[in-house]
Amino acid sequence: MARYTGPVCRLCRREKMKLFLKGPKCDSMKCPIERRPYPPGEHGRTQLRRKDSEYLVQLREKQKARRIYGLFEKQFRNLYKEANRQKGVTGENLLRMLETRLDNVLVRLGFAASRRQARQLVRHGHWSVNGRRVDIPSYQVRPGEVLAFKVGSGAETVVRDSTELISSVPAWLEADHDSLTAKVLRLPDRDEIVTPVQEQLIVELYSK
Repeated sequence: MARYTGPVCRLCRREKMKLFLKGPKCDSMKCPIERRPYPPGEHGRTQLRRKDSEYLVQLREKQKARRIYGLFEKQFRNLYKEANRQKGVTGENLLRMLETRLDNVLVRLGFAASRRQARQLVRHGHWSVNGRRVDIPSYQVRPGEVLAFKVGSGAETVVRDSTELISSVPAWLEADHDSLTAKVLRLPDRDEIVTPVQEQLIVELYSK
């Protein structure tokens, strides 16, 4: 499967805000956006002074959401189409589907420092859902499902170190950091999704 292998801090600078793609580094002064809070490239500084068009604002919001959750354009568009087919508000459906991806859930639970790390842990088969190993990061968790870390795995130290970085777990999830297990209590409400994304702009972009 194709994946982005370039410098992720460059993505944060492009969106002119922290996307928290590198875990603890994003909270430190080592974060590049602390020193260079403008888009990368020769004309990065001049972009801070220009007035963005409506289309560009919508595009940047979509790109921001895509990069935060680590999806490629085709994956993101397919997810939008699925959200549009569901009942309810399309934008909220989209965010809810992004939040309930297995890799994102591991981050929310504190079992991974970043979504990139979470994807690697899932890909290597370190996590199971309802007793069955799941190695697909995009797996959509459902209410009532139980997540468990593989006993005796060599990645246990990495996971336990990550649990020390989180202060609280969302109300729609339940975590046991001692046994490295968790349960999905329900789907998240819109006000429980803290990702800084204006989903309506994404809907307007794809509706053109």
